[in-house]
Amino acid sequence: MAKTAPVSPRPPINATLTVLGYVRSSLKDREGAPKSGDEGAPEAWIELDPSYAPALLGLTVGSRVLIVTWLHQGDRTTLQCHPRADRNRPLRGVFATRSPDRPNPLGLHEVEIREIVEPARLRVFPLEAIDGTPVVDMKNVG
Repeated sequence: MAKTAPVSPRPPINATLTVLGYVRSSLKDREGAPKSGDEGAPEAWIELDPSYAPALLGLTVGSRVLIVTWLHQGDRTTLQCHPRADRNRPLRGVFATRSPDRPNPLGLHEVEIREIVEPARLRVFPLEAIDGTPVVDMKNVG
């Protein structure tokens, strides 16, 4: 019988996220948003606080980036769901899904930069996040 290492107690960590900016999109509510970018998500704008403009150095039109969002309408108490909100699919733990309802509702969106407007606005495609979604990070894919 395999043994598992005991889980040692850890001191609580006070994690804080900084909202860098917001998504500006034609998608206005969760019900009307595609489940992923490749399912008909539109172009959208990422509007960052201008103080983060220096962090865009090196990104160009055509760059692929991961946008990390805080899915602010997510239910943080949800631990299980039917994938894609389809009750015909078996119940699964949220870590086995892409549900926005989860303990830490972070969204990951791979997009292409189509335009960069100073000081810190990016037109991207495709982005399934709804209008007003907070942006908490961006990471270069390439």
